[in-house]
Amino acid sequence: MTTETTNARPTHRIFAVTRNGKKKFWQPIGALWAHSDGKGFNQKLDYLPLNGAEIVIRVIGDDTQADGNGCAQ
Repeated sequence: MTTETTNARPTHRIFAVTRNGKKKFWQPIGALWAHSDGKGFNQKLDYLPLNGAEIVIRVIGDDTQADGNGCAQ
């Protein structure tokens, strides 16, 4: 038996993370959410990183880079 998820809202944010020296720059590039049958995910990318950035997926609500405006760390 699978757990049905009916929430169509994104549950995760997708970021492109680049480095500039010791700082990391997190740029939000899309969103991810579970399929209604719980067996996979949908993703929507607003941008494609072409600069060799690391792709990171974080749960929305995590206090890590969740402000959505890209920030350096």
